[in-house]
Amino acid sequence: MTNSAGFVDDYLAYLLARASHLISSEVHAVVEASGLSLMEWRVMASLSGKDALSVGELADIVLAKQPTVTKLVGRMAEAGWVKRVDAPHDKRQSLVSLTAAGQRKVKPLLVQARTHEAQVMADIGLGEVAQLKKVLERMIAVRV
Repeated sequence: MTNSAGFVDDYLAYLLARASHLISSEVHAVVEASGLSLMEWRVMASLSGKDALSVGELADIVLAKQPTVTKLVGRMAEAGWVKRVDAPHDKRQSLVSLTAAGQRKVKPLLVQARTHEAQVMADIGLGEVAQLKKVLERMIAVRV
């Protein structure tokens, strides 16, 4: 058995995916224990701090197809976590926002996610994490 570097050892997409999986799996366990699915968590976290997002915007952010997000938002609205209204400028478009119940549900999870992020950053260093986030934001911006 050799220790030579294989393709994935230096492949950016793999490294990003592996780091994301390792970091997020710890938070996902907490989310699932709270009774939310990972997609519900993503939607609620995406809406947190925002007035409203369209279903299309949510689909882009949570990395899912729009029909999937539309169905999910419907179930979440029935649960009382989000509300959906027609966009004033286009009745074909729905705007989604967190309800007070949704905010109460997601708030402790957001705190735990930030605490977890701080623990991860402590191992790496604030400066390097800030630099990494800026690079990732640029990568996303040029691809969107």
